[in-house]
Formats: sequence, structure tokens, C-alpha cells
Amino acid sequence: MSDDRTHAIAVAQAAAVIDDIDRNLATLSRLVESAAQQGADVVVTPELFATGYAPDRAWRHDGAAIRAALAALAGEHRIGLVASSVDSAGAAHHIAASFFSAEGEEISRVHKRHLFGGVEQQWMTPSARYGDPFAWRGTSWGVGICYDVEFPEFARSLSVAGADILLVPTAVPTVEEGVDGLGDPWHYSATQTSTLQVPARALENGVAIAYANHCGPGFTGRSCIATPFGRNAVLLGDEPGVAVVRVPVAAIERARSINTYLPDLSD
Repeated sequence: MSDDRTHAIAVAQAAAVIDDIDRNLATLSRLVESAAQQGADVVVTPELFATGYAPDRAWRHDGAAIRAALAALAGEHRIGLVASSVDSAGAAHHIAASFFSAEGEEISRVHKRHLFGGVEQQWMTPSARYGDPFAWRGTSWGVGICYDVEFPEFARSLSVAGADILLVPTAVPTVEEGVDGLGDPWHYSATQTSTLQVPARALENGVAIAYANHCGPGFTGRSCIATPFGRNAVLLGDEPGVAVVRVPVAAIERARSINTYLPDLSD
């Protein structure tokens, strides 16, 4: 019997305002509503959007209250929602990402394992492990956060554990650096995370990946949804927006039959 499961997945990007929780939640509400109106089953939003991406300040806000507001958004718009907050316990502050069901239930919360840059490393606590896949609407899903996806081990760990679709909130700053006089092959652009690394992770592991970034000053934008064939089905630009892609589970299975990386992986 053929597998006819299909999930409509959205990525949403916009510019957040640091410390303005009410304004950022209002922006998220508009993005989530747009995704729902376009028929999405689940929408991925950027890392630490509710607080604005400022790891030295985000932990000062009430993460539990923010998660309650995010759960309410998911329930109001009847859509699965992936959104980021800070999960604090005593002196430990974790950058977290939660999956809220369309009924407003938080059914998964993971902590960021790989902290990016000195500010995150000073103020946040890394997770000791990647999160576990979880079942939702008959499919196995995995969640990671930003820098995690830039390490091959993240996508490999979750795909080996059975995940079919990975959902990744992110906050990628604009970086353009290279070696003078050697041309484009010796130039790095942070946009390559969306255009090169995310599609490669999807291809290597036979998974679809939805990756949602901030846009506006200082961020690359370019939220994307990569297929297990190693290509982006959608790639946003620099402006706020929402994009939806229908992901057939049978197409994921077909990709895995063409590139048999997972069964061929040797210890």
C-alpha cells in the first residue's frame, strides 16, 4: 500500500524587536495566521523571536509565560507551531525550541546543544544531547536550533533515531568574509547555511528540513525548506514572509531508496 501522508509545512520570517515581547508576539500571531490561511499544518518561526535575538537579555524574560502565549497562538490558529524561548532552571539558561500541537499542547521541547559565539556561550547553557524524535499526525519529527544544523551529527542523530522531517528555528547573522585577491571561491557568506548546508543535511540523511530565520538588519533571512533530494523547495529572501511546501512522506521514502546513506552507514 502506498503512503499517502502529506504535511504542509511553513517557514516564517520577520524582524523582531529586542525586549518587546508584546510586539513580537503580535508579529508572530500575524505570521502564524498567514501560514494557517495558506493551508499549513505546521509553521516554524525564528530562534528567540518572542524576546528578540539577544542571548544576554532573553533569559531575563519569563520563558514559561512566553511558552504559554505561544501555545495559545497554536491553539487559536489551529496549527502546529515551532517557536523558541529560554528555558531556565536555577542558574542554567537553555535556548529552547518547542513544538506546540494545533490544540495548543506543548508536545516536545528541546535545548540547543551547540552554542554560537561568545555571547551565547557566556549566558546560555548547552544541552548535553540532541532531542528525541516525536510522533505527530502519523509521522516522526525532530527539532533542533540554529547552529545545531551546521554540525552533521545533529541531522544524522535524529534521522538514525527515525525522524522524517526536521524543524529548525534559527538566527543567522550576516557574515561576509574571505581572502582578498582570491575571488569568490575563497569568500564565505552566511547565506550558505540556507543555500548549501541545510540542503546537504537533508540529502545526507534522507529528511526534509524546515529552517526559519530572522530577517531585517543584521540577519541573512533566507528561510528555507529543503527536500531529501538535496534541493530547496522554497528559499525566502531578505523580506518578511511566509512560505508553504507540501511534503509527501512517500517522496521522503523515495529519496531514501535512491541514496541509501542511512542503511549503508557503518559504525
